[in-house]
Amino acid sequence: MSVFTHLVAELGRLLEPVLAQSATAAAIVLFTVLVRLALHPLSRAAFRGATPAAGCLPLLLQLPVFFVMYQAFSSAEVGGKTNELLGHRLFAAPLGARWTEAMGEGGPFGAQGLVFLGLFAAIAVVAAWSAVRGRRSAAAVAAAAAASPAGPKKPAGRGAPQGKAGVKGAGAKAGAGAKAGAGVMAEVSAEQQEVMRKLGGVLPLLSFGTLITAAVVPLAAGLYLLTTTAWSVAERAWLQYRKERAERSVEERLEQAA
Repeated sequence: MSVFTHLVAELGRLLEPVLAQSATAAAIVLFTVLVRLALHPLSRAAFRGATPAAGCLPLLLQLPVFFVMYQAFSSAEVGGKTNELLGHRLFAAPLGARWTEAMGEGGPFGAQGLVFLGLFAAIAVVAAWSAVRGRRSAAAVAAAAAASPAGPKKPAGRGAPQGKAGVKGAGAKAGAGAKAGAGVMAEVSAEQQEVMRKLGGVLPLLSFGTLITAAVVPLAAGLYLLTTTAWSVAERAWLQYRKERAERSVEERLEQAA
């Protein structure tokens, strides 16, 4: 934790000439961005996986960082020395303060309360953006599953049977295979639609849980949550945009070739 404290303090000193007393808050945001940049390859790989749990690994890897952030702004001492980070502020609110403490310093519309209200408003906007995108993605996946072709593509086999009898036999086998494939595909599609319907209704709402967490952790940890959540939503939107652009490019090439 002392390494983290030293790093954030040094970043704050670099930004202090420009941002004055809010330099350490900006250093936390910058530190979070650096962490997310380091995790971007994992986020990109998880996105390609196209699973409902995509992005869980980057989230799990952030938990130790969040824990250190929480401890750094909750401990009076670090490495046997006074924790200098607790004296830094975001505008009028100490970075180590909590929402309950701000309520005792002028209420929700006091100097400290307004800082927390601004933080909560920003988190709510990001959560709403995430919820909207989550519902759209779930609906798109469910629609794609419902529109999937009912039956496997005809494989190119070696040693095709010769003659009418061979052709009839192959046709019968293909017909039976197509019926079986259609039944399996219909079953899978129905399951996928049901799963995506449930996930689409629940997962987007989880993003609002960040508001509850931000209300009970130190202000510095709330800043970390806001930054990493905004990064996650923006990152996923960008990756989705690139994927759709690549798919459109492939379709245009196929149309031109045809």
